[in-house]
Amino acid sequence: MTRRLRRGWRKTALVLVSLLALPYLLIPVYALGFVRPVSTLMLADLATLRGYDRQWVNFEDIAPVLVQSVMMSEDGQFCRHGGVDWAEMRGVVNDALDGEPTRGASTIPMQTVKNLYLWNGRSFVRKALELPLAVAADLVWSKRRTMEIYLNIAEWGPGIYGIEAAARHHFDVPASKLSRRQAALLAVSLPNPIDRNAGKPGRGLKRLATVIERRASRSGEYIRCLYD
Repeated sequence: MTRRLRRGWRKTALVLVSLLALPYLLIPVYALGFVRPVSTLMLADLATLRGYDRQWVNFEDIAPVLVQSVMMSEDGQFCRHGGVDWAEMRGVVNDALDGEPTRGASTIPMQTVKNLYLWNGRSFVRKALELPLAVAADLVWSKRRTMEIYLNIAEWGPGIYGIEAAARHHFDVPASKLSRRQAALLAVSLPNPIDRNAGKPGRGLKRLATVIERRASRSGEYIRCLYD
């Protein structure tokens, strides 16, 4: 009986170690330009037979105004940090320790690895897995590749993944032809794409989009790592 229990624990431990190691093994694979990763949400949609719409598009075929808008909305320090914005993270931890409401501190690399390997919802377990994955991905992937993957797996509505499908679904244009206003609306809908409909924005979403439009127009210094 004792031997069986030990064998069972060993098998369980081996499975857990394998699951934890798999994302790190996939990071160098996803660095290859011809590989087109899918997210855990896409896999869930397939598993539940709902399906999804995702049309991969190369980085150079995405309108720069969309890239600028997403950076200014989601991660203004994207070109400067190493996967995690530690200054922002310390602020969130301090707020939590003081019992104050916490703000989001997720960078684009953090959101990318979360979408690829983990799950939605707030939890310390997920965040503990997410941080080292984001650092590892930032070491292996170029900033351009990280942004390309992120924009091709981000959710922009139920079953709508990636910027090409999102641009066509919400505005009936390809990702390369998005206007500055359309790009801003798509960017500000990212935190909650189910409730925030870029194609049918409410007053609040329009106000946020105006702010991001303004920031994007001044973002030249911030996006150099993607276009130099």
